[in-house]
Amino acid sequence: MTPITEVEGRRLALSNLDKVLYTATGTTKGEVLHYYARTAAPLLAHLADRPVSFLRYPDGPDGQLFFTKNPPPGTPDWVRIADVPRRTADTGRQVVVEDLASLMWAANLVVEFHTHQWRADAPERADRLVLDLDPGAPATAVECCAVALWLRERLGTDGLEAYVKTSGSKGLHLLVPLERAPSAEVSAYAKGLAVEAEAALPELVVHRMRRSLRPGKVFVDHSQNAAAKTTAAPYTLRAKAEPTVSTPVTWEEVAGCTDAGQLVFRLGDIEGRLERYGDLLGPLTDPGRAAPLP
Repeated sequence: MTPITEVEGRRLALSNLDKVLYTATGTTKGEVLHYYARTAAPLLAHLADRPVSFLRYPDGPDGQLFFTKNPPPGTPDWVRIADVPRRTADTGRQVVVEDLASLMWAANLVVEFHTHQWRADAPERADRLVLDLDPGAPATAVECCAVALWLRERLGTDGLEAYVKTSGSKGLHLLVPLERAPSAEVSAYAKGLAVEAEAALPELVVHRMRRSLRPGKVFVDHSQNAAAKTTAAPYTLRAKAEPTVSTPVTWEEVAGCTDAGQLVFRLGDIEGRLERYGDLLGPLTDPGRAAPLP
């Protein structure tokens, strides 16, 4: 029988709690749901008012993975749905996860959470910039850290403060709080930064997506600033072999990274990090930290 639980006055059917999702670690669906319940406060702060896309992996990362922007079939009527612009239509519809009940409903579907760089009340006007640092083997997160430090300094010359998290996969994400600006302008600025980084660090950086250019280098992916694109949210679990988390890190950790394993964090690591550091990406949700796009 599927257990029914009540979350903030909403009745939820939570299914298959004993099902092993991550075979490498034996992590069950119940443990995944427990992680999201314990991490709800900072995660919800970063999901607030942002239409989400889901990468679903209901049978674990070794099973079928599929990406969806539309509200899943059976979405409860109490889950917020926002109209969003689409290239192929005037508007589309996406879920907004705005409370614990909505978070636990979505987590029960077994998903990665991905968000736009803009909020539902101002589509295509970004309030943050993202640079996705993706290493091409044999480069690792160690090389990403060197690039991140260069980009942090470069952004600082334009009066922008960068914050950093692991992608939960191989690389890093740099995030910058902005006063709202058209996504197209943010995209153009981000591309300029990537081109500058390649010029300054030609043996380390590539700004073009072509895979033949990437072995041994860090691809500075600026494209996720486009209005239609989404990026893995802070604190989301990833559909990888182990239950890794897209985890905020300190700049001291970045500067001191000499082995890629130092920046790999799993769901069991996050509660302790929150107790030690709080939400290192908290400034992204503080309008007072936003700076104008140069």
